[in-house]
Amino acid sequence: MPSLLHRWRPVLLTLLLGLAAALTCSLLRTPLPWMIGPLLSVATARMLGADLRAPTQARNAGQWAIGTALGLYFTPHVVAKLVEFLPYIVAASLLALALGAGGALLLRRATGVAFKTAYFSTAIGGASEMANLAERNGARIDQVAAAHSLRVLLVVVVVPAILQYGGVHGLDPFVPGPRSVNVPGLLVLIAITLAAALALKRLNLPNPFVIGTLLAAALLTASGIELSAIPSWMSRAGQLLIGVSLGARFSREFLHTAPRFLSGVVLYTVLALLLSALFGWGLSALSGVHPATAILGTTPGGIAEMCITAKVLELGVPLVTAFHVIRMAFVVLCTGPLYHWLKHRVAPAETE
Repeated sequence: MPSLLHRWRPVLLTLLLGLAAALTCSLLRTPLPWMIGPLLSVATARMLGADLRAPTQARNAGQWAIGTALGLYFTPHVVAKLVEFLPYIVAASLLALALGAGGALLLRRATGVAFKTAYFSTAIGGASEMANLAERNGARIDQVAAAHSLRVLLVVVVVPAILQYGGVHGLDPFVPGPRSVNVPGLLVLIAITLAAALALKRLNLPNPFVIGTLLAAALLTASGIELSAIPSWMSRAGQLLIGVSLGARFSREFLHTAPRFLSGVVLYTVLALLLSALFGWGLSALSGVHPATAILGTTPGGIAEMCITAKVLELGVPLVTAFHVIRMAFVVLCTGPLYHWLKHRVAPAETE
């Protein structure tokens, strides 16, 4: 029993700290309290040397809750409307690829790191997928992981704060299909979405617990099958689990990770945020969608984090979700081939 308690102590402390931070941030009415509170508190404690650890499946569980909740917004009417925005979504995906490649050149020049490390550090895709590509191509996986952790942290903290404190809320609302919780229906929904996530994981596809659950819930909703809404406590728990899992990526060693390199990542992230915001504003003018929704759709953040922001602030949830899901798939598919094309032209000395 003592050994079991010793093993689980860091996990329990992490969850308690995250919960306390979420409740405190809720009282203070800060942006996205159930995600940002746990993220910042756990990250800070970890960098101060605290022995904290997120549950093994925390991020998967959190992504399941968020992915399922997002899928319930894809009613037949919404799906028909999304088809109109497909050209804009493709344009935003191309922008993400261009920002990643341009950012690599900037990071390489500013910090002196190898092009391959800079390239996979600035690619706007899933952190785990970019880390896998980095390892496969001989890049510094520790620096790539640190860069993505820092980028996500900055985007998650800065973007919701600007939107909330700028009074941007409920300006482009969409309502999910099912409005009430039905316990038998919820159990069936959990079983279906979890099966979809595990199937995508078995196929080794990226972000299975977001994409798989989202697709399953979206297909049900678009077909007019409304099993149940997701309880608010479950959505909050999902945000908390994502927050603590992101915060647990940081450690005391993170602070010593090539300060010049991390400064370059901050510079790149700020520029990417500004350029994507300008691009989103332009898409808004062309498409007629609210500027905040378009900007959130083009923001260089993670799927779960940015879609949670859209959900909490009522800013075009299905449209923002479509932007990020399609962009993620596009970037994951194109990042590798683009790197092999660029490396011969930008850094021939690194070519084996």
